Amino acid sequence: MFILKNAWISIKRNKGRNILIGIIILIIACACTITLAIKNTASHLIDSYQSAYDKEVTISFDRTNMMKDFDPSQAEGRENAREKFDNIESFTISDVESFADSDFIESYYYTYSVGLNGSNIEKAEIESNNAMSNPFGHGKDNNMSSTDFTLTGYSSLDAMSEFINGTYTMNEITDNAWDIAFNGNYVFINQELADYNDLNLNDKIELISEDGNTYEFTIIGIFKENEEGTEESMSMFSNSANTILTNASAVSSITTSEEDIKATINPTFIIDSYDNVEKLQEEFYEKGLDENFVLQTNEEIALSGVSSIQNINSFATTFLSLTLLIGGIVLFVINMINIRERKYEIGVLRTIGISKFKLTMQFVLELAIVSVVALILGAGIGALSSKGVSNSLLENEINSSNERTEEIGKNFGGENMNGGMPNRGDRGEMSGKGMPVVQAYDSIDAVVDIQVLLELLGIGLSLVLISSIASMVSIQRFSPLTILKERS
Repeated sequence: MFILKNAWISIKRNKGRNILIGIIILIIACACTITLAIKNTASHLIDSYQSAYDKEVTISFDRTNMMKDFDPSQAEGRENAREKFDNIESFTISDVESFADSDFIESYYYTYSVGLNGSNIEKAEIESNNAMSNPFGHGKDNNMSSTDFTLTGYSSLDAMSEFINGTYTMNEITDNAWDIAFNGNYVFINQELADYNDLNLNDKIELISEDGNTYEFTIIGIFKENEEGTEESMSMFSNSANTILTNASAVSSITTSEEDIKATINPTFIIDSYDNVEKLQEEFYEKGLDENFVLQTNEEIALSGVSSIQNINSFATTFLSLTLLIGGIVLFVINMINIRERKYEIGVLRTIGISKFKLTMQFVLELAIVSVVALILGAGIGALSSKGVSNSLLENEINSSNERTEEIGKNFGGENMNGGMPNRGDRGEMSGKGMPVVQAYDSIDAVVDIQVLLELLGIGLSLVLISSIASMVSIQRFSPLTILKERS
C-alpha cells in the first residue's frame, strides 16, 4: 500500500514529466492499435480469401519432356518425335472421373469439344483468291480437325472460364437461358457467326458429323470475343467466330453415338491443398495418365488476388516494429533522465529504510499507471481511426474488386437478363443479375477486438519493462550515503 500511495504522490508532484511520458505512450498506443487492427484483419482476410478461392489443378501437355530427346538435324530423330507424339494416349470422360476419385480432390469440372460441320448454317469466313486474305497460311480458326465448327460443352458454370476472365462477353441472352443451359441441345453462338448467317435468339441450327448424323440446337445466347485474332491469321473474324458453346451432356451424347469422332477434354480439379499436387500427379500416372502430361495449378493467380492486402499486412508489420523500437528508445532515455533528476529522492528513501526492491517497484508502478491511462486513451482513438485508415490504404484494391465483380456480371449477360439463375451447389449461388457470386470486399473492417487489446496490453507491459530497466539498474547501483554527500 505504501508503494502505491507513494507512486501516486510522485505522479501528481511531477505532472509535466508524466504528461510528456503519457503523450508519448498515447501516440505509440494509438499507432499500435491501428497497426494491429489492420494487421490482424488483413491476415484473417487473406486466410479467408485463400480458403474460399478454389485451388485449381489442370492437365497440361509437357512439351519439354516431349522434346528432350528430339534432334531436328536428323531425319530419323524427327520421325521418332512424330511417332512419339502420335502415340500419346489421350484421356476420356471415364479417365477424368477416375482421376477425380481422389482424397486430394474436392470437386471438378471440364470442357468437352468436338468438331462438326454446318447443315443449315455456314462457317464465318471470307472466300478470296487475294493472297492478303491469308499470307501466312493460317486461315483456319481454332477449330478441330478439318470441320467447320467447334462445339464446346461446359460441364458446369464454373467451367465457363472465358466469361469469368472476360475473354467472352454475352451480348444477348434469353430470359430462361441459365435454367436450361446445362440440359438439352441449347447453344451460345458468336455474334459474328450470328450476323454472317442472320441468326437470332431462339433460332435453330443444325450441325452434322463427318459420319452424316445431324444434330439440332436452339440458340439461347449470343456472345462476342473481346480479344482480336492473331496478326498472322489476317482474318476479319475472331478466333471464336466458329466456336459454338453448349453443355457437356450434349457433346457427350454425340461422342457416345459416334465412337470414332475426335473429342478433346480439358478438366479442372479443385484440390484441398497446393502441397498435395506432386502426390496427386503420381496418383494420376498410376491411374493411366500419359507421362507427357503434367499438372499445373493456379496458385500464383490465387496469391495475386490478395497481393494488395498482403502489402498492407507487410507494411503494418514493419510500421509496428519501427514504432516499438523508436518508442522504447525514447521512453528509456526519458526514464533514465528522470532517474538522474530524482537521485536525491532515491538517496533519502534508501536512508530511511526503503528496500531496493520496494523502491524499484515504486518507479515501475509510476510508469505503469501512466502507461495504462495512455494505453486506454490510445486504444480508443485507434479504434475510431483504424477502419478509415485501413480503407484509405486499400482504396485501390476495393475499387478494383468492385469493378471486377461488375465486369464478370456483364460477361455473363447480367444487364440483358431477368430469368432465374442456375444453382452452383456447394460452390455458391448465382446472383440475381446472372453472374457468379465473386468474393469482393467493399472494405476491410479493421476491428479492435479482444485479440488486439491483448496484444496492445502485451506491448504496453513490454514498453514499461524496457523503459524501467534504467531505474532498476540505477537503484541497485546507487549508494544512499554517496548520494547524500554529493547533495551536500
